[in-house]
Amino acid sequence: MRKMRVIYYLTSLVGILMVCIGLVIQNDSAHTVQKKKSTTGFDIKNMAASTNMIVKDVENKKDTPNLLLKEVEMETAPASIIVPPRVEVFEGQTLDELAARLNRHLGNDIVAGKGALIATESLNKGVDPYIVVAIIAQESGCTGSNGCSNLARYCNNFGGQKGKPSCNGGAFKKFDTVDAGLVGMIDNLSRNYFALGLNTPEKIGPKYCEGNEWAGHITWFVNKIRNN
Repeated sequence: MRKMRVIYYLTSLVGILMVCIGLVIQNDSAHTVQKKKSTTGFDIKNMAASTNMIVKDVENKKDTPNLLLKEVEMETAPASIIVPPRVEVFEGQTLDELAARLNRHLGNDIVAGKGALIATESLNKGVDPYIVVAIIAQESGCTGSNGCSNLARYCNNFGGQKGKPSCNGGAFKKFDTVDAGLVGMIDNLSRNYFALGLNTPEKIGPKYCEGNEWAGHITWFVNKIRNN
């Protein structure tokens, strides 16, 4: 009987201990869960606050000029200028330079400014342009302030060219325009003189003019043109 009581008491004590242990474990679990909930809530709150800060920061940056990414308008680069090569056509001169030189010796009358025409036609036909202008000065008087001869003024005949149609019934040829008369003169020199090797005043003179001094006058004009 006594033995049964001891077993009863021990069994009761064990039960009480088990209940106490269970309560302690339950209390610790509840505390842990509550702690986790608090921690979780804290993290969410902080995350929300951080998100708001990021959003506000982005909105503020929209209103603030981004100096690093500012678009810079560049001036349009000028088109490349292509400079044409210098083309020398006669005694180290370009065609324009040669024309300007001839114009300085063609006087102020009807052949004034015809340097480009004379230069182009002469070079195309193998004629010395200085000799052309020298003959115009000698034969037609078109030089400096002197007016051209009547043959040049009324019949556009330069250098005393002969042929048809006649100028006022004479032996000299009439041309319709100043340009036609200049081209005709250069063509005559090309076909009847330079093409035959008569390409200097001394060689041209005996066939072109009977006077012995003619070549000297032409040479003087040529030198004047070349040196001025």
